[in-house]
Amino acid sequence: MSDGHGSTPGTPSGWASNQPPPYGNAPGSPWTAPGAPPPPQSPPPPPQQPYGGQAPPQPQAPHDQAPPYHPGPYGGQPHGYRPPPAALRPGIIPLRPLGLGDILDGAIKLIRSNPKTVLGLSVIVAALGAIPVAIGQSALLTGMSAELDGSAASIGPQSTDFLSQYGGTLISYAVQFIAVTLLTGVLTRILGRAVFGGRTTGGEAWRLTRDRVPTLFGLVVVSMLVMLLPLALIFALLWVLASAGADIGSTVLLGAVLVLGFIAYALFVTTRLALAASVAVLERRGVLASLRRSWTLVNGGFWRTLGILLLTQLIAGLATTALSFPFTLAGAFIGVTGETSTASQIGAAVLIAIGGTIGAMITYPFQAGVQGLLYADRRMRAEAFDLVLQTAAIEQQRQGWVHASADDLWDPSITPAGPGRDGRTGQGAPWSPF
Repeated sequence: MSDGHGSTPGTPSGWASNQPPPYGNAPGSPWTAPGAPPPPQSPPPPPQQPYGGQAPPQPQAPHDQAPPYHPGPYGGQPHGYRPPPAALRPGIIPLRPLGLGDILDGAIKLIRSNPKTVLGLSVIVAALGAIPVAIGQSALLTGMSAELDGSAASIGPQSTDFLSQYGGTLISYAVQFIAVTLLTGVLTRILGRAVFGGRTTGGEAWRLTRDRVPTLFGLVVVSMLVMLLPLALIFALLWVLASAGADIGSTVLLGAVLVLGFIAYALFVTTRLALAASVAVLERRGVLASLRRSWTLVNGGFWRTLGILLLTQLIAGLATTALSFPFTLAGAFIGVTGETSTASQIGAAVLIAIGGTIGAMITYPFQAGVQGLLYADRRMRAEAFDLVLQTAAIEQQRQGWVHASADDLWDPSITPAGPGRDGRTGQGAPWSPF
């Protein structure tokens, strides 16, 4: 009778006939005490399992099962853990619902992916908007210099009237009303193809966008009316109260409440209509249809959209101030100390215009990119549009190039929207004022 420690001379392994083979269960498993011998007359105990006593999968398990769990000396991932696959990213964004970092990074990548076209268009628009402001500010600085020198009488009171102080700003807003609207449309078209890694020249982008120019102007006009009519009513009401001899304290308090209400109204409306320009260009819809579509897409994501837009405005404002401050400071110094000479006015205007142009040429495409990517994100969340984009990107990778027909993917009349992650298609009719 063997005691379990002897060996049979005829066995190749030298083990007793009633013992298991040496590689049936590895004694060095991480769930057994290292070096612990098996008890006599019995096979080694099975390794201790961390999850319900189930044995780990064997090497011969089917390929679609999870791999065995092999933790390191300091622990590891749960049994069978596999990290999710990385999202397909052929262009400036991953083709999945976007986070805040994806949107901001994608807006920067839009500029870097096609800098000649994006910055070239932006610098033209920025200069058109900055020159009137620079002229108005230089005139104002010259008037301040004259007052400091005591020669304001020779210039006259017209130097500090409303037109000299705010005329340049009003003209700048009028120019931006036209130029920035066109720029947003053109950059949105460039962004629509940059999502797939494609590039668009400035001429091609303009050719694809020029038929949408009337719609873009219509969007701006309607949006301004929606914003300015309540403000006009507030001022009219306060003027009537002041003319009727109402109590000044009550009138001021009412005015403060109405102004706060208007700010909340303005934030609400601008957020709900922020995607209208992208809709008008990429989906080729009319004015009211674009406004209604934007209103619908923002449903379910209002606060997130509002937060991203406010953060974008803050970033753009800080960047513009930082980039233009040295030029504005130098222009102010020349304008104040130049003794009202023509050369000082021209020098101050040029420096202020250069600073405003440099700041705006970076922030304009950044803001347009954020709005375009917010539109793409809302469609991916509300309509599962990322599946459409992924399918098209895979086909483009197979062909080895991005075809111009990728622009048609954004049009729901050509590519119907499917059910989104919230169960909506984006084509429904939640309440909208348009």
